[in-house]
Amino acid sequence: MDDCIFCKIIKGDIPSTRLYEDDDMVIIKDISPQAPVHLLLLPKEHYANIIEMSEAQAATLARCLKKLSAMTDKLGLSGGFRLVSNKGKDACQSVEHLHIHILGGGQLADRMG
Repeated sequence: MDDCIFCKIIKGDIPSTRLYEDDDMVIIKDISPQAPVHLLLLPKEHYANIIEMSEAQAATLARCLKKLSAMTDKLGLSGGFRLVSNKGKDACQSVEHLHIHILGGGQLADRMG
């Protein structure tokens, strides 16, 4: 998508701090962290949210999450982490490109919000 900020980051048109990249995804540091470690997992294929993905996109997302599980120590998440994917206005989804927030690096609040 030409106007999607995450597509522009994935293409390299907008700079980011990339921690990992492969054919399926990019993991970057969030520019407005809400935890000691706050990363974004960006699937390279554009689709708006978790509800709008196809079966093939769901399989790709599953591969991405499996890869994430093998990188937790390297990413500073060995003590645990939280995954968040917002969908829609009520959930405050600010970019309509599926992305997974990865929060960790220390004790997180026991309740969200």
